[in-house]
Amino acid sequence: MRNNLDFDGQADFGRLVEAPARVAARETIYALSSGAGRAGVAVLRLSGAGAGAALTALAGSLPPPRQATLAQLRDPDNGETIDRGLVLWFPGPGSFTGEDVAELHVHGGRAVLAAALQVLGRIPGLRPAEAGEFTRRAFDNGKLDLSEAEGLADLIDAETEAQRRQAVRQLGGALSRLTDGWRDTLVAALAHLEATIDFADEDLTPDADSSAIANTIQHNILCLKNEITLYIDKSYQGERLRCGLSIAIVGAPNVGKSSLLNALARRDAAIVSDVAGTTRDVVEVYLDLDGYPVILADTAGLHDGTSVDDRHASVEVEGMHRARAQAAVADLTIAVFDIRQVRDPDPSTLALVNADTVVVLSKRDLAEGDGPGELGGRPTVAVSAKTGVGMAVLEAVLGREAAERLTYGSDSPLFSRARHRQALTDCAAALARAVAAPLAELAAEDVRLAVRALGRIAGRVDVEDVLDVIFRDFCIGK
Repeated sequence: MRNNLDFDGQADFGRLVEAPARVAARETIYALSSGAGRAGVAVLRLSGAGAGAALTALAGSLPPPRQATLAQLRDPDNGETIDRGLVLWFPGPGSFTGEDVAELHVHGGRAVLAAALQVLGRIPGLRPAEAGEFTRRAFDNGKLDLSEAEGLADLIDAETEAQRRQAVRQLGGALSRLTDGWRDTLVAALAHLEATIDFADEDLTPDADSSAIANTIQHNILCLKNEITLYIDKSYQGERLRCGLSIAIVGAPNVGKSSLLNALARRDAAIVSDVAGTTRDVVEVYLDLDGYPVILADTAGLHDGTSVDDRHASVEVEGMHRARAQAAVADLTIAVFDIRQVRDPDPSTLALVNADTVVVLSKRDLAEGDGPGELGGRPTVAVSAKTGVGMAVLEAVLGREAAERLTYGSDSPLFSRARHRQALTDCAAALARAVAAPLAELAAEDVRLAVRALGRIAGRVDVEDVLDVIFRDFCIGK
């Protein structure tokens, strides 16, 4: 259990205290903790004061703590065998949740699971767990802080290598160690500020020494404020890495945008046709690009004219509006030009080319040569979605662009949620006020607010309003 004492020995700014209903005689919960569906092995987990009695009722006795034991699992009502599997016993507080925990490792057939869950449901004092309830209890019992719990959720949801690495760092306490270090610095500064206030009328030190101490405190606060500001600027990287880098494919009608999307996705995600204007809405696919998560969006063709068929003009205009809107919010755009028409490139597409654009010359198989090496001030990549020529080069370019936007040093933790960024922003704002404060009393109050803002990241202050939102996103059984 972490030490939650503040600088003056008092409880840490209202550290989250469980509501009386949670503290008093918590029910024992159970759930399938492995994936749903037919499997070789399934894991049923129980947590709470009744876990040991329930395990004894099914297995006949408790196994040695933290030792997998083969057991015949029987229905306590009639003695009928449910399955033969491994059982484990983790007496609290030495368990994931901090409570008594039992696990049943049984065969993963639907009938076996249905029978086991039915028996557990008949045992008095047991109830099915809610989403994230095991991890919520681990947090409430001091086994995880809030940022570590979020790291666990991200690890479960990780689909790429970069997401896995970030989640492992966060689960391992990287964010907690960083913010705790900042917090310690602020607590020390606050202690000195309090001392200057409490002993202002006592001539304990010469005025020169007092001035030097005040300057040192102010310097330390300013340096920390600047450091936190740098992390605020980089916090969007962590959020993008968690959710995926947004890439929009833009270009004129029939230049091969949908074919390019399918080639990158390695499946037929978008309809491809020789008829111009097939794509009218935004089509998104999720990719693992060199270990980085990417949301790739195909968009409607851009042009200055209107549809030949006036009946579809309004639909086409709306498609172009959505294409431009997608490009405006995307982290990166792929501007596609037909390699045979680069002498007179589409002006609507060319207008969207900027520093965050990868320029692709499509239909390389229908032209001689790779075309110009630059277009719109950006280097070009010539590809053929049909034959695969140049696709490896394009994927390498996109991988480098993703890495540049989603990494911030191999060992530096990334703040992965909007609430983290808001807490850092509040902290930096309070520190800026503290540096400019004309009185030590005002500076001390702002430093207290900054400490409190940092505490919200790890859940060391009252965060009851965000807990339900965070834990409900967990899967059942975790």
